[in-house]
Amino acid sequence: MSELDNKALVRRYYDEVLNQEQLSVLDEIAAHDYLEHDPLPGQGNGRDDLRARVEMLRAAFKPQFSIEDIIAEGDRVVIRWTSEGTHVGEFMGIPPTGARYRIAGIDVHAVRGGRMAEHWHVVDQLSQLQQLGVIPRPDPATA
Repeated sequence: MSELDNKALVRRYYDEVLNQEQLSVLDEIAAHDYLEHDPLPGQGNGRDDLRARVEMLRAAFKPQFSIEDIIAEGDRVVIRWTSEGTHVGEFMGIPPTGARYRIAGIDVHAVRGGRMAEHWHVVDQLSQLQQLGVIPRPDPATA
């Protein structure tokens, strides 16, 4: 696949799977032996665990992702994104707060055989937890 094809494939993950909750699309775009390098607690590898990850995020936050940048080189696709949502369901033992959040992140996907095969990410989870009221924000007067 070309770099343009790889970008289009990964874009489908954000648009169709994460934003529109079309989980069946994972069968088309993710490898059966998908490898997650930054798993959530309890998450394993494979397409079924990727599906469970998406289900957990959707149930907890109903997030909407906006792709800010998409860059491809060889078999790697890098996405810089922002996400907004509301904490409506339990997440990793944290009961829903009803609070809204907006965070940024960067994902790196490896594409092989026309499917997403591996994933790494950096996400501003500290800011998310502060916006949800789970972790206090620093007092600007003392910072």
